[in-house]
Amino acid sequence: MYAKVIVDISHEKLDKGFDYRIPAHLDGEVHPGVQVNIPFGKGNRIIQGYVIEVKETAGYAEDKIKEITSVVKNSIPIESRLISLAWFIKENYGSSMNQALKTVIPIKETKKSVVRKAICLIADDEKLNTAIDKYERKHATARLKLLYALKENREMAWTLVQKLGVTLAVAKALEEEGLVIIKEETVYRNPIKYTDLLPYDIKLNKEQEKISKCICAYIDNNAMGYGGVHLIHGITGSGKTEVYMDVIDKVIAKGQEVIVLIPEIALTYQTVMRFYRKFGDKVSIINSKLSAGERFDQFERAKKGEIKIMIGPRSAVFTPFRNLGLIIIDEEHESSYKSETAPRYHARETAIHRAKGEGAAVILGSATPAIDSYYKALTGEYILYELKSRAKESKPATVHIVDMREELAMGNRTMFSSKLDELIKDRLAKKQQIMLFINRRGYAGFVSCRNCGTARKCPHCDVGLTLHNNSKLICHYCGYETPMPKTCPECDSKYIAAFGTGTQKVEEAVKKMYPTARTLRMDMDTTSKKDGYEQILSQFSNGEADVLIGTQMIVKGHDFPNVTLVGIIAADMSLYASDYRSSEKTFQLLTQAEGRAGRGSIDGEAVIQTYSPENGSIIAASKQDYTEFYNQEILYRTISEYPPVVSLMAVQLTSKDDSLLNVLANKIKDMIGKAVVDIKNIRIIGPADANVARINDVYRKVIYIKSREYDILVKIKDFIEARFEVMEENKRASVQFDFNPMSGF
Repeated sequence: MYAKVIVDISHEKLDKGFDYRIPAHLDGEVHPGVQVNIPFGKGNRIIQGYVIEVKETAGYAEDKIKEITSVVKNSIPIESRLISLAWFIKENYGSSMNQALKTVIPIKETKKSVVRKAICLIADDEKLNTAIDKYERKHATARLKLLYALKENREMAWTLVQKLGVTLAVAKALEEEGLVIIKEETVYRNPIKYTDLLPYDIKLNKEQEKISKCICAYIDNNAMGYGGVHLIHGITGSGKTEVYMDVIDKVIAKGQEVIVLIPEIALTYQTVMRFYRKFGDKVSIINSKLSAGERFDQFERAKKGEIKIMIGPRSAVFTPFRNLGLIIIDEEHESSYKSETAPRYHARETAIHRAKGEGAAVILGSATPAIDSYYKALTGEYILYELKSRAKESKPATVHIVDMREELAMGNRTMFSSKLDELIKDRLAKKQQIMLFINRRGYAGFVSCRNCGTARKCPHCDVGLTLHNNSKLICHYCGYETPMPKTCPECDSKYIAAFGTGTQKVEEAVKKMYPTARTLRMDMDTTSKKDGYEQILSQFSNGEADVLIGTQMIVKGHDFPNVTLVGIIAADMSLYASDYRSSEKTFQLLTQAEGRAGRGSIDGEAVIQTYSPENGSIIAASKQDYTEFYNQEILYRTISEYPPVVSLMAVQLTSKDDSLLNVLANKIKDMIGKAVVDIKNIRIIGPADANVARINDVYRKVIYIKSREYDILVKIKDFIEARFEVMEENKRASVQFDFNPMSGF
């Protein structure tokens, strides 16, 4: 057996691995992530390296391959743990080891540290005066200037020294004489700038306290070798964050460290402020809006143990803590926890694997847990806790479902139903705040009839058809096609079209219909600046606007006590997307949106505007009844064979040559079919054109494979990779894998 070893994990060297033979006496001890001693270079000096792969063949002639000297004992640096995690990602999500390494080692290159320099006088008065007399005789102007300045103030920042026109050479000459000392201190760039915050004085209620105690007891028991996976299902406003913080307090009291994952940068402002109030400088953040220097410094602080809590989105799961005790994933249902580029890892599964390897615990929290997570909780893989009441004893919002077909019949052509219009005017008069949520989640517009509410769906897959530029409606799961009808096939109405609207249109409509209302818009355009999210949320929190308009980024985790009305402009936008999870995403978004209303002392209301008021997920969301929704959705997933009941792997094939891609896709499908002929309960679907069949003149096809056993799909992935490597087509095509994809290709 052979090991591929890297001797440097800086960004430039990640590609460069060296093959070494594994001696017989180390058989079983060498695996990805382990640190080894190896002979290196012409002189065969012994250095340390990291094993990134174990394999049966080497890439060099046998007589040129050296042997691993030994395994480094009692040394588990964080780099080893992260390399081991990279191997897990490579094996389970289909990517190269190099891609996985660049993912788990987020800081790719060292950034120059910020150094604060000062000069201090250490000579006593007698020695100082003697030196001054000497330099006056020699007319050493620069040295005299510095000594006179230090006589008045015994320590000076280097910036002041430079203003005197004194060079570093002069200062060093005085240092050599024992008159002064030059001090240098590394100053870390800190992205958190909160000051004058109120002290944290929140007390847990009985429901919260019981859950916190149960989780802590389980962690302390640690019977499984790690602290388990705990799912907190708490209604919006039930105080899940307070439970997190109570558990964190106990974990860091034991000298351990905590990673807190949040779904989007938009949550950073309020989330970090709450954590910072309780834990102060023990907290830091990481996100894509930070400069490269700030990101580098935060991971350095984590590695050195200078912080105890790291808060950030998906990539924060790779924070290089050395004594990790807990990983929290807030709003765990969020699709942003799944990477959409290779390697397509899911932060939830990756966090659980890391926790198992480091003896840590995982807490998942959501008002609308992912179907996958709730399924695992009910089958005993996770431990389930319920928070059934709001922490501040406020009532959940009263929800109104408005049938927009009736509004159309009454001649209402505006974006706002008569009910929402009435409530907006009422709240503006009462000086209360309003949030208007446009339910669009990056999908192409689905096609529906505004008269009867019927959406065009695939007859084979029960997912919405997507309108393409060639006026065809296409299913992205099975390839079914049909022409775009000119009138509705159900009611013969001419009001059939692709459905879609945007935040700017809503803002224009608000300004036109409610000219006195002060509006803020929160979308990708208005938050492109570094502090864009924080500025908008801070303005709204301070009452500088009456109406906040936005997409899903405005409805997650924010707590604005003066918001008493939430209007959901287009509930159907995600309902008929070309995705088997569309009902789940719709239920989650609507429930989260409703949860923003009435979190203060005044009761809240929410209005769901829909063309499908009879849809089960919309009805369940209006009642905020997760159990009702889960029961109907898991039945659909069972009948249709979708995750979590079965596992699903997407094999995406791409090439600039369309005809070559067609041949390759069918060849791979036949190859898989022959390989799994004796395995039960395997379904192969496709090949079909991908959701977007061509991007930048690169053609895309996808094959879906379903199995009740995830491990079988991993083996099929390995089989395809091995075969594809020796195919002649591999020079002009590529293959990628996605397990249980969060959206259709």
